[in-house]
Amino acid sequence: MDKLITITPVKDSLDTTKETIEAITSSSVSFPYYIFNDFSGPETKSFLEKSAKESGFNLINMEDITDHPSPNYKLALQISQQKALENNAGLLIIESDVKVKKDTIEKLLYYANTIENCGMVAAVTVDHDENINFPYNHVSPEDPEIMDTNHSLSFCCTLLTPEFLKRFDFSELAETKDWYDVFISRSSIKLGFHNYLITSLKVLHQPHSSRPWKHLKYSNPLKYYFLKFFKRRDRI
Repeated sequence: MDKLITITPVKDSLDTTKETIEAITSSSVSFPYYIFNDFSGPETKSFLEKSAKESGFNLINMEDITDHPSPNYKLALQISQQKALENNAGLLIIESDVKVKKDTIEKLLYYANTIENCGMVAAVTVDHDENINFPYNHVSPEDPEIMDTNHSLSFCCTLLTPEFLKRFDFSELAETKDWYDVFISRSSIKLGFHNYLITSLKVLHQPHSSRPWKHLKYSNPLKYYFLKFFKRRDRI
C-alpha cells in the first residue's frame, strides 16, 4: 500500500478541530485529506471553508448531500470507502478530538504494510501527560508494542487496509446505529484479518469534545444513560 486517504468527521468542537487539522496537514507524509462537516454551526463551517482554501484539504459539507440529521457517520464512511477503493488506497480515520504527531501517519502506514494479514491498525490514545486514556484504558504499559487485539479499535486514529476495504462493504452498516468502530472491528476479525494496536505510537486524545454531553457518563451517570437509551443518542 503506497496510497492513503485520510478523513476527519467534524461536528463543531472548533478548538480541537483546529489542532487536528494543523497536525495532519503538517505531517511528514502527504495524502488526500477529506473533512466531513456534519452540520456544524456557522462559526465552525466558516472556519472550515476558509481553512480548506489555505491548507488544501477537501471539505465535504454533509448538508449539501443529505438532509439526514447529524450524526452521518455511515454516509461519511461509505463515501470514504468508495474513494479509497477507486485509488487502491488505505483509509485513515482521525477524529476531531485527536492530535497526531508529525510522523504518526507515516508510521501507521509502515505498520500496515509490514504486519502480516493486517485489517486495521491504530495508534494508542493518551492525555497531555502521555498517560493512556479513553478508549484504551484496558492497555497496560507492560503490554507489547504491537498488540494483536480482539478488543475493538476506536476510530480515534485508525487505518483500514485496502485488503479489508475490498472485502467488507460499508453499505452493510446498520441504519439504526450512530457509530461503527465496534462493528467494523469485529467484521475485520470475522473475515480472517488481524487488528493491531501500536502502544508505542501515541496520539493526544481530548475525549468527547464534539459531544460534551457524554461527560455526563462520569459526572451524572443517570442522566447520561437516560439520554443514551431514551433519547437514542450514541448508538453503537
